[in-house]
Amino acid sequence: MTTNLNIRTDKNIKDQAEEIFNQLGLNMTTAINMFLRTAVRENGIPFELKLDTPNKDTKAAIEEGRKLFADYSVKGYNSIKELRDALDV
Repeated sequence: MTTNLNIRTDKNIKDQAEEIFNQLGLNMTTAINMFLRTAVRENGIPFELKLDTPNKDTKAAIEEGRKLFADYSVKGYNSIKELRDALDV
């Protein structure tokens, strides 16, 4: 048996949440039901669900890695042993 749940919320917040849920492969109904079921099971506010977004340092490291990968003049290694030998460790 199901019932309707009518809530009022700020349109901008609803739109932003809907975009996040879509990126996670969920619709609003499924996301709200997940929240409610988990709140009941956990007896409280249950979880944090968010997109995995790297911080600025990680983003910079990823970009540097991509640049190095595309630069054919940069020496590459085929194994950890090769890298360790080059570093004398």
